[in-house]
Amino acid sequence: MMATVAPSIAGSEVRREPDPASEPGLAALVTQLVDDSRELVSAEVALYKAKAGERLAAYKGAAIFFGIAGVLALAALIAMLVGLILSLATLIGPGLATLAVVGVTLVIAGVLAMIGKGRLAAPKPTPAKEGASA
Repeated sequence: MMATVAPSIAGSEVRREPDPASEPGLAALVTQLVDDSRELVSAEVALYKAKAGERLAAYKGAAIFFGIAGVLALAALIAMLVGLILSLATLIGPGLATLAVVGVTLVIAGVLAMIGKGRLAAPKPTPAKEGASA
């Protein structure tokens, strides 16, 4: 608590002590601190919720477009495979053409799945440094 300074008539300063009755007590200050802290935390949580909502809305729109693009790409792949079957059907017959196209497509899918599985493998443990405790 700071003392107030008032000028005197002769130009010298007279210090006045603060009135203890007009100042809040320690309990009131602690209560005010707790209330202010709660309000601050609530405001911070609301801010982060608003930021997350904005990001989620932006990602939601992007995810919809990626989903539509994926469906169209799948439809194009199916159309290409059907066209390949129809083209081969004139040379080797419809049954054998279907078998050949499906077989090659499954082999490609299997190779891609094995590559993906290899990338998901657990990382190899690194050797522990000497002198390090577990």
